Amino acid sequence: MHERLARLGATLAAMPPVAAMGITVVEHVQHRLSLAAPLAANLNDKGNAFGGSLASILTLSGWGLATLELEAAGLQADVYVADSQVRYLAPLYGDLQATAQCAEDASWEVFLQRFATRGHASIQLQAQILADGRPAATMTGRFVAKARVTA
Repeated sequence: MHERLARLGATLAAMPPVAAMGITVVEHVQHRLSLAAPLAANLNDKGNAFGGSLASILTLSGWGLATLELEAAGLQADVYVADSQVRYLAPLYGDLQATAQCAEDASWEVFLQRFATRGHASIQLQAQILADGRPAATMTGRFVAKARVTA
């Protein structure tokens, strides 16, 4: 498990925009992934979290979760966000922490089985960032896994 989290952290750090945001892996527990980033690296002109940073960390938490769940099942895939919707509900004046999980009407078992059978599958995920215990931003998104093509 720790090896997968370290690999995910290294992948995130290797992407220049993500590295600039200071995103780190917090934990992967019970089919949930949490990522964090310091407010200082993600400020807007009003002194709160930049909307683009909120959207990015929400999306990356979903992408990372799908990637980790596939790897945990012994499956190698490239994961992409196919579509998403972000809602900004309140300004965030603290560090960013996004937590992603499977949407209520989605199933990891179905997703993994479809991928194993077809070499591609999609899953609906949801993520949120809290401020004072209430949602500051939320994302719902469809993430697609495709079998890696080796040359």
